[in-house]
Order: sequence, then structure tokens, then C-alpha cells
Amino acid sequence: MNSLDRRRFLGWSAATLGMLGVEPDLLSGKGVLGISLEPKPMKILILGGTGFIGPFQVRYALDRGHEVTLFNRGRTNRNMFPEVETLIGDRNGQLDALKGRNWDVVIDNSRANPDWVRMSAELLKDAVGRYFYVSSRSAYADTSRVPMTADAPSFTYETAGIERGSDDLPYGLAKALSEREAQKIFVGRTNIVRPGLIIGPGDETDRFTYWPVRIHKGGEVLAPGDPSDPVQIIDVRDLTEWMIRMAEGDHVGVFNGVGPFNPRPMAQLLYGIRAVTTAETRFTWVNREFLTDMGLRPYSDLPVWRPPTEGREGFARFDLTPEVAAGLTFRSLAVTATDTLEYHFSRSSERQAQLRAGISLEREAEVLAAWHASR
Repeated sequence: MNSLDRRRFLGWSAATLGMLGVEPDLLSGKGVLGISLEPKPMKILILGGTGFIGPFQVRYALDRGHEVTLFNRGRTNRNMFPEVETLIGDRNGQLDALKGRNWDVVIDNSRANPDWVRMSAELLKDAVGRYFYVSSRSAYADTSRVPMTADAPSFTYETAGIERGSDDLPYGLAKALSEREAQKIFVGRTNIVRPGLIIGPGDETDRFTYWPVRIHKGGEVLAPGDPSDPVQIIDVRDLTEWMIRMAEGDHVGVFNGVGPFNPRPMAQLLYGIRAVTTAETRFTWVNREFLTDMGLRPYSDLPVWRPPTEGREGFARFDLTPEVAAGLTFRSLAVTATDTLEYHFSRSSERQAQLRAGISLEREAEVLAAWHASR
């Protein structure tokens, strides 16, 4: 089945499920059979907007009839949105372009810098209704709870073991401190969204892309850990479109941006990806202890996979009841995997050959040979 036929099939399946009373994938924040409710137009300021998640926010907001303004340095993808007003400045103190303006919502996509958040929030506190900050699952100091919820403690200097005033902040602590800056300044008007691994077309980290690409190559594939190890990740479009829809409502609080609602077993992830390819692939499951002995690390050498070891039991076991109630929906794995592969093959041949995550075919073959020999 080619990609176009697959898309038609998925669209037909979603419509059929809707007719049967089963909720389909809500691919664009639309209702059953694609019927969309008209939101009240808003003025949205996006800090950044030309990286990975920003363009999806911009496109969806424009599709929903909102007025979008970007604020960035004007150095990356400058001509991506010629129809959108772009204010030029720098989060590191050069914020004059934001003065004297008003917006309904600001979306802060900054990576992890509490000083940047503080400066922008202070300047905008009387000019913007609500502040959305894109944080991270890494902000949690402890992911041992099962299930995990948004009230689990986030990092402090003390729990991170970092001295106050340090210039070198770990990523999780920097995200947690950034959250608190926004909440302190926009009291009762802050939305914190903590995504897990953000995946899909446009992702240049290749942390999810590794798996569709590797499975597409076929042959024997090293499958890490136990087939039942849980996975919760998020398609970039599910995350960004949900944020725009939350902005249209009156939601305020801390939310987790992962999915699906029920954690997906690692086996379901790999076999689901295989289902959208035509490759002759077989999976060989190699246990965590052996992989550790071979020097392979979860989530880095073997991306996406994070086994529920002691202290991390809840890493991919989030209760998403509040998030779904706030409108979070999930694309099918088939759609995400297909679109990720299409994006990958649209890149240059040099870029296709140099994935930025995962192990090489040679290293995989070496580990598999050692595994078979040990059996």
C-alpha cells in the first residue's frame, strides 16, 4: 500500500468509526467527520515559532482564524510565514519590540532558561491574558509514582543537588524553575505543559525517527527490554494543536503532554511501525541486563525505550484524565510513523544517512551476534 492509499484508508477508517459511534482520531481538533467548531478569534503571541513545534502552532492557529505574532531573532526560517507579523528581538534582554502591544495569549517555547521566562513574563504581565509555557516531563524530580500526575513534585535546587546561583543548571531543574517564574508573575493565568518525547515530521533529533527508519530497512531488528515495557510519547501535532485549543478555552493549570491515554507497550510500538512498511522485518528481544552489559543505554543508544526500573516506574505511566478532559487527542501510531518516514525521505541523502539518535547497523549486528551466542 503506497502512502497516498494508506492516507485514504486511514481517513476512511476514521469516518467509518465515527459513523459507528466510535471516537476517531481527531486529527485537527475537529469533531466527528471533520466538522469544526468556529472559535472566537484571538491575538496570539508566540515566542520563537520557527523551530520544531512553533510552525505547527502557527499553522493551526491561522487555520482556526487567529491572529498570530512571532517574536524571535529573525535568523531561522525567516521566510517561513511571510503573512505573519514577526517582531525582531532577543529573549536575552532585547524585548523592546514587545512593548506597547496587547495579546490574548502568549506561548513561550523557550528551551530551559528561567531568566528568559522572567524577563518576558514581567514585560507582558499587563499586556497578555494568559501565559503558556512549554516545559518538559524532565521537570519532575521523581517519576516513581504509578500513575504519574501533574501534582508530582518538580525539581528544586535542593532535590537537584545544585547550589543556588549556579550558572550551570541541569535541564530538568531549569525547566522547573522556568515554570515557577511564569506562575509567580502570571498568578492564576499560567498554563504549564510538560511534554514527553515530541515526535513526528520535522523532528531533527531523530529520537523516534530511528525506529521507523530502522524497521523500514528490514532484516533482524534489535528490540530492547521486555515487550511489555510502557511507552508514552507525543506527536508534535497533537501537542501543538491541543495547546491552541486550550488557549481558546479557559483552561489554567499544569498538564502533561504525552500519549496515548493507555501506555503503549514497546512491542505494540514496534509492530505498529512495522505495519506501515513493506519491509520483511523480524524482532529479536534482548533483555535490559544484557544490553547494560553491552554498554547500551536506554533512551539514548536505544531511543524512546525507558524500562520501568526502580525510581522510574511511572516514567511512561501517566494518568491523562485531566488532559483528555482539557481536549488532548491522539493521532494513530500509523499516521505518525507514516508521516515521519515521509519527512525523513524528503531530507537530503546525506542527512538520511546520518541519523542523530540510535545505534548503527554495525553496532546492532554486533550486539545481536553476542546475544545469540549467549543463548
